[in-house]
Amino acid sequence: MHYTTVTLGTPGVKFLVALDTGSDLFWVPCDCSRCAPLEGASYAYDPDFELSIYNPKASSTSTKVSCNDTLCLHHNNCLGSFSHCPYVISYVSAETSTSGILVEDVMHLTTEEHHPESVEAYITFGCGQVQTGSFLDVAAPNGLFGLGMENISVPSILSRKGFIANSFSMCFGRDGVGRISFGDKGSPDQKETPFNVNPLHPSYNITLTQIQVGTALNDVEFTALFDSGTSFTYLVDPFYTNLARNFDLQIKDKRRPADSRLPFEYCYDMRPDANTSLVPTVSFSMEGGGQYRIYDPIIVISTQIELVYCLAVVKSKELSIIGQNFMTGYHIVFDREKLSLGWEKSDCYDIEDFKPSVGGKETNDTRVPPAVAAQPDNITQGLYC
Repeated sequence: MHYTTVTLGTPGVKFLVALDTGSDLFWVPCDCSRCAPLEGASYAYDPDFELSIYNPKASSTSTKVSCNDTLCLHHNNCLGSFSHCPYVISYVSAETSTSGILVEDVMHLTTEEHHPESVEAYITFGCGQVQTGSFLDVAAPNGLFGLGMENISVPSILSRKGFIANSFSMCFGRDGVGRISFGDKGSPDQKETPFNVNPLHPSYNITLTQIQVGTALNDVEFTALFDSGTSFTYLVDPFYTNLARNFDLQIKDKRRPADSRLPFEYCYDMRPDANTSLVPTVSFSMEGGGQYRIYDPIIVISTQIELVYCLAVVKSKELSIIGQNFMTGYHIVFDREKLSLGWEKSDCYDIEDFKPSVGGKETNDTRVPPAVAAQPDNITQGLYC
């Protein structure tokens, strides 16, 4: 997964949060009853960065959101109109959830200009008192940055208050460097496809019309969620089976027997002299005709005695998800005003005024199962965390 540092409150406290376009609420560990341990843990990705717990009482700009606020969705669990607004969210990963109360406080941003300026934006987010499942170990131990379409998400709040255009972008460099920019609407050269928006639960769903694996081309028509909070890509049948079998038919290396420790079905021995350029290319065609090449269709897994590579796609029973691994190598624009997804090849260093120390960073943690953080179901300046 990709992470960014976010500064909240007065005085400002930094949090290392996972970036998730598959859910809406931004939450951080706060007044914890059950949170991930922060000291001496293997997920302290940067040894110089100290993971934090948010304390509403320590911030002079913090207020607790009441049950009569328009962003409070759990009215049925309220003790009264002016009591504190509770929240409970469950995610696709088994037994993974967060619960607590909603708070409002300052998030500190910087404009993307030659002379950057500080911006203080009041946002509503979750004071995450109880976490379960993968939030207690490798996935988002210091918070989850929900970037979905609902009114509670940070892009929705920033655009509604007039800080940014109703759009944002994320860039996923192949070396793990990344960037998130609020208000970015992309470039005239990018390819685009429309979102399929369900008014009851809007999300970044797109339609795929073709899958090409090497020399095999299949016409398809199905929707998939573009979700940066899911580590790998999930496809439902028959589309998963068609892709995987076409991939397998064009691989020359020996296929390995199934391994219960891995979520991947198609894995192969990697010879010392293996050339990954011989792996068949994978690309999608989106509604509207845009071609979307997958730059990293495999994952290489190293053990003490051997190297194994797998097709980094997982069979799904219910929901197709284009995960973070299939976003690598792209500058991706989530234009919520045009209701379209835009993409352009990028190494994330070619964006104007790029600062490598700012934005997302990828961990080298290859433990499985992968994290899935999807929920079931006029201003041109950019801002960055």
